[in-house]
Amino acid sequence: MELKLRKTGNSLATTWPKELLNRLNVKEGDKLYAVETQHGVLITPYDPVFEKTMEIAKRVMARDRDALKQLED
Repeated sequence: MELKLRKTGNSLATTWPKELLNRLNVKEGDKLYAVETQHGVLITPYDPVFEKTMEIAKRVMARDRDALKQLED
């Protein structure tokens, strides 16, 4: 799909086709993240920093499962 840039004030803006927004499962007000990859820039609704933080948290919770269970009681 082609996206065209347009001047809006001192910035550039683009409109996104509705079918693409539906595929990304995003709506007005949602955030998108630009992630540089070896193939170019990936636009995604998922925050890669948050995803990495959650992976680390899951490992810590699995490792310290017994201690967390004791804190729960």
